[in-house]
Order: sequence, then C-alpha cells, then structure tokens
Amino acid sequence: MAIYIVLNNFTDQGIRNIKDTTKRANAIRELAKKFGVITKEIYWTLGSYDIVDIFEAPDDASMAALVANIGAAGNVRTLTLRAFSEADMNGILAKLG
Repeated sequence: MAIYIVLNNFTDQGIRNIKDTTKRANAIRELAKKFGVITKEIYWTLGSYDIVDIFEAPDDASMAALVANIGAAGNVRTLTLRAFSEADMNGILAKLG
C-alpha cells in the first residue's frame, strides 16, 4: 500500500462551517473505506495549511477518487503528495546506476 499526504486549506464554505470540521473528518474516514483507503491520521495545523491527512491506499486511482470526492464537498482545497518510506527510498536508490 502506498502512503499519501494530503494538505488541505479551508474554502470560504469550510471555514464558515468550522464547527463541523471533526464531523467531516469522521465522514472522510468512512468514505475512504469505500475506496479501500485507510485513514492513518488527520491533523489540524497552524501555518500554510489548515489540515494534514495521511492515508494509505492500494493505488493512485483509489486515492484520486477519494480526493476528488473530498474536493467535491466544497469545504477544502487539497494538494496530494505521494510519500515514500525509508525502505521504499532504499529500494529506489538500489536501482540507480
């Protein structure tokens, strides 16, 4: 399974309804399961991003479907990063010439 980090910023709608943010997070956890995606962590953050999610997904298509559904709700704008563990990176480095 691949790891994905999703950086989120509230939209105007999302910040107007900030009191529901933890309820929305629980709904995302349930939605993720429908795509075979595991929600590892959800953090509310200070700084350039409002929320950071960490997911584990079987493939890019499953993750893309989840993120498209999250975005379609209109509460956040997302930036998705594919992450590699140290073991993954060692495997990549082993393939270098």
